[in-house]
Amino acid sequence: MNNQKNYYFVGIKGTGMASLARILNDLGNHVEGSDIEKETFTQAPLEKAGIAIHRFDPANLKPGMIIVKGNAFNDDHPEIVQANKMGLTVQTYPETVEQVIENNTSIGIAGAHGKTSTTGLLSHVLSNVEPTSYLIGDGVGHGEPDSRFFVFEADEYRDHFLAYHPDYAIMTNIDFDHPDYFKDIDDVRNSFETYGKQVKKGIFAWGDDENLRKLDVDVPVYYYGTNPQDDFRAENIQRTPAGSTYDAYYHDQKLGTFTIHLYGEHSVLNSLAVIAVAYMEHVDLDAIQQELANFSGVKRRFSESKLGDMTIIDDYAHHPSEIKATIDAACQKYPDKQIITVFQPHTYSRLQAYLTEFGKSLSKADKTFVTPIFGSIRENAGHVSSNDLERLIPGSEDIDMDSMDKLLQYHNEVVVFMGAGDIEKYEDAYAKLLKK
Repeated sequence: MNNQKNYYFVGIKGTGMASLARILNDLGNHVEGSDIEKETFTQAPLEKAGIAIHRFDPANLKPGMIIVKGNAFNDDHPEIVQANKMGLTVQTYPETVEQVIENNTSIGIAGAHGKTSTTGLLSHVLSNVEPTSYLIGDGVGHGEPDSRFFVFEADEYRDHFLAYHPDYAIMTNIDFDHPDYFKDIDDVRNSFETYGKQVKKGIFAWGDDENLRKLDVDVPVYYYGTNPQDDFRAENIQRTPAGSTYDAYYHDQKLGTFTIHLYGEHSVLNSLAVIAVAYMEHVDLDAIQQELANFSGVKRRFSESKLGDMTIIDDYAHHPSEIKATIDAACQKYPDKQIITVFQPHTYSRLQAYLTEFGKSLSKADKTFVTPIFGSIRENAGHVSSNDLERLIPGSEDIDMDSMDKLLQYHNEVVVFMGAGDIEKYEDAYAKLLKK
């Protein structure tokens, strides 16, 4: 990518788009773009990198620009209409990622849950050992000229990941998480299998997932997990409030003892996938050991803060499997405290599809509060309510912006805020009450 190109991003503040814009900028290209005026968390890093953000306006487009279209935008968007009129190259976000990864050994991380955490962990570890570019789904992106590796998140939603042909894929799990797009679990598995058939060297897949065990692909599949039949195994796992330590094996060969300061069984599995990639690419495992121990997590995944005598955890969990994993992690780190959850259901279709499972997962907390449902642009009503969920969780209550003082009865405990909508507004309201 030596010759400088001129990129214009339509929807540049989107998390993936912002990451990609920063990468292309790092690699010496000229990058600018447009979006809504509302301030987003991705904005400051873009501005800091000197990337101009405009309002949507067809007049922004200039000859010679390559237009990168965010996944949320269609061909009827005024800027895209203008780009087509001008005969400019218009490409999607996944198509652009595919172009960028071609010059590296690429690793695309897919899965219904754990994508961002695993991408963040692998990016951190490899980039401190070898020149590595990375694109994480939380708005973080870094382009390293002449990098050996390119680590990126490959999202299955609306089959976006089918644009990619990486050297390796990590598949953390297959789950039915997007009922607005996929018909059923087999539909999801077929998409993962199609993606798997586009992988060039090998796939690292979680061994306990029955759907991943059924993968029919053209490259070797290395299963990782905690069972004797897994290729890469974590054994002698010790979980403490400081994190987890375990021995990693490839078949009968011990690769070393590894420690992570992360919580929950899923964190052990994610780190094992990282070790597997490093082993296959002959990266120094002593260096990997050191970097795994240094990693502290990615944004909105078990992010902690202390306010007064309370511990507040913020997590993006919005599916029953993720909620279970987050509560499991909180219990590991804080075995002597009550775990109180504040959950914001995200989309009516997801809540309806998994009502019973949500009830089971949230019942693992000591106390649960449920906020009103956060809809989406595509659906802002449905045949299910927060009360339907509360009925399945013993002792749970509803909570909204006017009743956040319900949380003030707790002292020296842990409150976990979970959701993929605008759950942060509830956290902010609680923080203000605590400061008073």
